[in-house]
Amino acid sequence: MSDLKIYKGKCLCGEVSFKAEAPKKEVGLCHCTMCRRWNSGPFHALAIPFDALKVESGEENISYYRSSDYARRAFCNNCGSSLFYHGDKIPEIAHEVYFSAGLLEEPAGLKMAGHIFCASKGDYYEIEGDLPQHETV
Repeated sequence: MSDLKIYKGKCLCGEVSFKAEAPKKEVGLCHCTMCRRWNSGPFHALAIPFDALKVESGEENISYYRSSDYARRAFCNNCGSSLFYHGDKIPEIAHEVYFSAGLLEEPAGLKMAGHIFCASKGDYYEIEGDLPQHETV
């Protein structure tokens, strides 16, 4: 049995669609300030190898915003959907891309792994449940 999974997803308007064949992972929830501002709440992220991500349609509708000296974030020009986070200047994760689990076709068959950057979570909500919580990464 292979531990590879085919991920398929698209933005809200459907203009941008993507596919990836990558190891099956669990979804992480990032509570950092930048992710919350980018998503209007915590970022439900799934990491896959950068080379595994294939944009099937709408590549011309993808814009990148350099949100810091070390990372860029992609969004759909048409509907504004948050698409991908790429820490392209962080050697430990430059080979990965994180995409929003909310873009996936359902059933996605995934589970939550835990929470990161809990020290900077918003004061307007509580993190509930017994999944691991990390102050930073």
